[in-house]
Amino acid sequence: MGAGKRGVLTAAVTVVCAVTVLAVPGTAFAAPTPPPDPGTTASVTVVTSDVELEAVRKNLDKLYRAAAKATDEYNAAEEKARQQTAQVMRLAKKIVEGREKLADLKDRAGAAAAAQYRGGGLPPEARLVLSDDPQDFLDGAGRVRQEQHAAKGLLGEMTRTQRDLEEYAEDAREQMRKLEAGRKVKAAAQKRVERQIEAAEKLEAELEQEEKERLARLERQAAARAQATWLSSGVLDELTSKATAQGREAVAYATAQIGKPYQWGAEGPNTFDCSGLTSQAWLAAGKTIPRTSQMQWQQLKRVDVEDMRPGDLIIYWADASHVGMYVGDGVMVHAPRPGRTVTLAGAGSMPILGVVRPDPAAE
Repeated sequence: MGAGKRGVLTAAVTVVCAVTVLAVPGTAFAAPTPPPDPGTTASVTVVTSDVELEAVRKNLDKLYRAAAKATDEYNAAEEKARQQTAQVMRLAKKIVEGREKLADLKDRAGAAAAAQYRGGGLPPEARLVLSDDPQDFLDGAGRVRQEQHAAKGLLGEMTRTQRDLEEYAEDAREQMRKLEAGRKVKAAAQKRVERQIEAAEKLEAELEQEEKERLARLERQAAARAQATWLSSGVLDELTSKATAQGREAVAYATAQIGKPYQWGAEGPNTFDCSGLTSQAWLAAGKTIPRTSQMQWQQLKRVDVEDMRPGDLIIYWADASHVGMYVGDGVMVHAPRPGRTVTLAGAGSMPILGVVRPDPAAE
């Protein structure tokens, strides 16, 4: 690679490092190598070394992991927005029904007032006292009590209905406030995703085709080393659990998507992100699970890696920013990252945070 291209690549790596530091708090990088003194003669390397490409690979990995974390935040905001919108709709329905009920109660109260007016404007108690017939008096006393109870009940129901309407309206306002706040979170997460992916794509675009092929080889080698280390730990030696019926359906759905492109925020049917694939696979098996990898880690039952069975979800990285589905024999299926497709990979090819089980009650 010429000196001009080397300078572009070095600058791109430096920029990527800076972007990643901003996006992932606590991530540190070594200071860039200072340029040679103008008075010295620097040798020019024509070909980018594997060491340099390994640095590129690690930076790309950091960028895509940051994008995955932001994607999880976006998906979580999207899921909350769906739930809050549904809640607003339910409250709106209750408000409409409450108003109709209140209007009916007011009509009934008006009818009672009109009946009293037709009776000469005297309340039932007064008309009862003026009765000359003892039997009418006794019969009327019972009716008066019934009317009094009915009137009291009518007023009480009107009061309760009015109170309910006020509560529904306040709840709806609160849900709308949350919905608006969620939209801002979602928009901010979207910008972070796009910024990280743009930086990664820019870095990759600076590479020649031969360098891209070598970079891909380095990625495969790194995954293979991690998988070999994981397998050498004996983690599969005691693995005897078999898939449940639902687990087999989930695995069948997930593996049927192999070859489809990764797209952040996507839940199929043509593109997927990592948690979109796993959540849709289990939905196809008849079970609804949380939408994001972080919520899957937080809310689903955790099991030991040694006890996992096909259909279980493997959560990766300390921030639970990636998820794959175990299919057996030390292999998982996942949607890796932008620019990749749904594929099979070694279950230990990335750092495992833990394993969760969507169907713990099934035998």
